[in-house]
Amino acid sequence: MNEGVGDEEVLTGGGVNEVVRVGATVRRPTGPHSPRVHDLLRRLGGFAGVPRFLGLDGDREVLEFLPGQVSNYPVTDAAASAPALAGAAQLLRRYHDATAPFAAGLPREGWMFPVAEPVEVVCHGDVAPHNCVLDGERVVGLIDFDTARPGPRLTDLGGAAYRWVPLSDPANPGVRPGTGEQAERLARFCAAYGAGPGDRAGLLDAVLDHLDGLVRFMHARAAEGSAAFAAHVADGHDRLYLADAGYVRRHRAVFEAALGV
Repeated sequence: MNEGVGDEEVLTGGGVNEVVRVGATVRRPTGPHSPRVHDLLRRLGGFAGVPRFLGLDGDREVLEFLPGQVSNYPVTDAAASAPALAGAAQLLRRYHDATAPFAAGLPREGWMFPVAEPVEVVCHGDVAPHNCVLDGERVVGLIDFDTARPGPRLTDLGGAAYRWVPLSDPANPGVRPGTGEQAERLARFCAAYGAGPGDRAGLLDAVLDHLDGLVRFMHARAAEGSAAFAAHVADGHDRLYLADAGYVRRHRAVFEAALGV
C-alpha cells in the first residue's frame, strides 16, 4: 500500500514519531508492539472515534485519518473547555466498555508497557488533549494507541485525569486552572466517566503511579539511546512530572474532598 506517498503532509504535535497524512490516511512508524495495536484496532472496527487499521506501507502502519483538531500545549481554548473535559471522559468510558468483553483474553506479552493486573479493559495509556480529536469543543476521536495494554480501568482514568484536568502545578507555564478549579474539574471528569466509589478512592494514587511510570520509561528509553527521549530529559520533562506529583501530594486533601472520598 504505497499509493499517494508523494503527497505526504507532516502532522505536527508528535513528540516521538513522525506522523504524516496522505489523503484520507495517516502513516506512522511501527515498532515491536505494533502487531498488538493492529489487532486491537481490528477488534474495534465498528467503534466510532477510533481510526481503522488499513494495512502496512513498508515499515509504516496505515490508519484512517480522523478529521478535526488536535491540541498541542498550551492547550487550546476548545480543549480547555468544560464540554471537552466531559467529552474526553465519556469517550474514554465508551472505549473501555468496548474493550471489556475481549480484554482478559488478549496476550500478556508484546505490548509497549507491561500488562497491569487485574485486566478489566485495554488501557489506551495516553488519553490526553494531544491524542484526542476535537470538532469545536466536542471530543470525537482517540488516536495513537502505541501505549495501549490490557489493565484496570483506573490505570487509564488516572492518566487521563492528569492530562485533562490538568493536575499540574498552576505555577507551571500554560496551566490555566488553580487548585480549586482543578478540584471541580476532577469531580466533573469522574462524573462524566461514571467512576464509582472504588475508582474515586484510588484515583489520586493512579495519577501518581502514572507520573512515576512516565519518568521511569523516559529515563529507560533515553538510556537505550532514544534521541527523542533523551531530548525530553534534557528539556526537563521528567522534572516537570516529578514536580506535578509533588503538587498532587501537597493538595491531596482538596482533591479527595472534591471526589467525595
